[in-house]
Amino acid sequence: MKNLFTPLLSFGFTLISATFAQAQVVTIPVETAHNALVLQSNVAKQLNAIYYGKKLSNAPEYSAIPDTYKQAEDYTGLYNAAYTAAGSRNLLEPAIAVTHADGNNSLDLRYVSHEVTKQGDDVSLLRIELKDPVYATNVTLYYKVYYKEDIIEQWSEIRNTEKGTITLQKFASANLNLKANSYWLRQYHGDWAREMQPEETQLTHGIKTLDTKLGTRINLFMPSVFMVSFDKPAGEDEGKVLYGGLEWSGNFKTDFEVDPQNNLRIISGINNYASPYELKSGESLTTPAFWYTMSDMGKGEASRNVQNWARDYKILDGKGQRLTLLNNWEATYFDFNETRLSGLLKDTKSLGVDLFLLDDGWFANKYPRNSDHTGLGDWEENRTKLPHGIASLDKEAQADGVKFGIWIEPEMVSPKSALYSKHPDWVIKQPQREEYYYRNQLVLDLTNTQVQDFVFHTIDSLFIKAPGLAYIKWDCNAVIYNAYSVHLKNKQSQFYVDYVNGLYKVLKRIRAKYPTVPMMLCSGGGGRVDYGALQYFTEYWPSDNTDPLERIFIQWEYSYFYPAIASSNHVTDWGKQPLKYRIDVAMMGKLGFDIVIDKLSAADRKFSQDAVKIYDGVKQIIWHGDQYRLADPRTGSVASVMYVDASKSSGVMFNYLVNSRYGEGSPTPFKLKGLDAVKRYKLQEINLYPGSKSGIDSERVYSGDFLMKIGFNPAVNTSRSSVIVQINEVK
Repeated sequence: MKNLFTPLLSFGFTLISATFAQAQVVTIPVETAHNALVLQSNVAKQLNAIYYGKKLSNAPEYSAIPDTYKQAEDYTGLYNAAYTAAGSRNLLEPAIAVTHADGNNSLDLRYVSHEVTKQGDDVSLLRIELKDPVYATNVTLYYKVYYKEDIIEQWSEIRNTEKGTITLQKFASANLNLKANSYWLRQYHGDWAREMQPEETQLTHGIKTLDTKLGTRINLFMPSVFMVSFDKPAGEDEGKVLYGGLEWSGNFKTDFEVDPQNNLRIISGINNYASPYELKSGESLTTPAFWYTMSDMGKGEASRNVQNWARDYKILDGKGQRLTLLNNWEATYFDFNETRLSGLLKDTKSLGVDLFLLDDGWFANKYPRNSDHTGLGDWEENRTKLPHGIASLDKEAQADGVKFGIWIEPEMVSPKSALYSKHPDWVIKQPQREEYYYRNQLVLDLTNTQVQDFVFHTIDSLFIKAPGLAYIKWDCNAVIYNAYSVHLKNKQSQFYVDYVNGLYKVLKRIRAKYPTVPMMLCSGGGGRVDYGALQYFTEYWPSDNTDPLERIFIQWEYSYFYPAIASSNHVTDWGKQPLKYRIDVAMMGKLGFDIVIDKLSAADRKFSQDAVKIYDGVKQIIWHGDQYRLADPRTGSVASVMYVDASKSSGVMFNYLVNSRYGEGSPTPFKLKGLDAVKRYKLQEINLYPGSKSGIDSERVYSGDFLMKIGFNPAVNTSRSSVIVQINEVK
């Protein structure tokens, strides 16, 4: 058989095979709109990744790509294995390590077959079967391709068909092999109120690891998302860059290994820390998906790829609508009653937002929730604060013409709670060791099906009591100390994995019964969001830090990986900036308010009401449009971001002063992006404070070509510290 080329689909995958010495070389290009990941089974049936970069116009030529790893193979093993196994020829960091029933620690995975299924006009799934020729251990590699978005999701399924039990010592989702002269990693760290702090460094030889061992989805210190630039740090509109992240709401680990031949290997998956996972005969483990995209046109294009993919496929109702809201937390904290909440319901209507959100403090009777020391787990209404229950609030909200939502933290328990007293075996804690609290609470054991049922019925009961309930704010404010599950008994090493899978089981049940109710993914800490959790939620809470100046930086970094429609941005009293600045910043996502409405001046109240109306007029562009970053707050005195709709006929440009020193501002125009060069546009300043006037000429007409090559100056300065400009096509 000579150079056989067989198209398998209209896009995504092709098969190229050739016969040498009665053994077959199979080349499998995994193609997106602009890129190709090329896998190849050699004559020994070892599956290697020989290329990831710009795709070729002539698919059969992929088989001619030289294997750049072969020179080093004799002394360092299979550098470019598509899924690197431990204990055989590989001497580098493995993606999978197994202890077999007889105690042997080796694994040698060989190609068996592959198949492709088309799952939509834009989506295909490749399955590649691998098998150890000595031990009955099978691995299926999955590559899910989102063609137009240039996104690939990758994961693995590990099956034990031996007679005895095997132990997975490591079980990564993906193993990427990349080639360049140098690599620059942009990673993120954080803490409470300091989310998404970026650091960019050149990767040196050896292994750089990003990971978390905190157990819950709070991920206080490090999110799993990252960027890798090739040869030099990528700019917003130039340079080659890879984005990636793990779809897992617990402990993760991502290794970046630059080998002696200057190749970069990225291995990402569930953190195997304290987590050897047993598989009995016939059992399997499916790892979470690792997503990635590559762009040779800078960080901006890569982020738009991810945002489009997220809206289309990963976020619940990502192409739909969102509810603006008024939250009571900063107005009342734990101190409220029905009369006070009744006033806030009327404030919700007066402000013009869609929904009133009742935050923490509405529950528990034996140990009333009057502070964060008590009550978690006792999800009955507090009879002193709410003698008529949430059903009464739900009805009153409907009578006032607004919707009603509620806060809950069902994964957690307070030591001072009736639940803890009744079910101490439901709580994660080490026996005979002193309890150690984070935020005065402990975590419920979601590996236990009884606890899963309890959490589900807790949520379900809210809808039974208040059928009009329109929103859930689902919080998570504790990490796992003294990890131990009474339920798992002698399988404690499976705890961290089974805990997250238990959470997902609950979320799947909730979404099966309540598929469309908006829910906020909320927690306190630096890495609180991932696409594993977001498939069940409509939005996430970026930070408890709502100082608008700080939020500009936090939201800027989140936006590389998550679209504006998913970002819950609330106007609060944090920060020293004027109300206009605070509202303008919150508009760059899903707008909410957490302020004391009755303490606003008449002018501030009027401005807030008008701002909601203005936001309603432009929110579709922000939520569903393409985002372009014009001026980086980390490199200048002004931050500037714009959103453009799909037809390139409308846009919104946000501009903020981030350096208040004398004379700072926008002395030169910013070049706009994403417009149509031949279309003509008018620019008008919107969301002006009552009594103020704009110096922007709203009647002047510009070509898209002019605005993108010469630019526009929003005239940001210390007296105009926040400027929003609406861009409309002139027909």
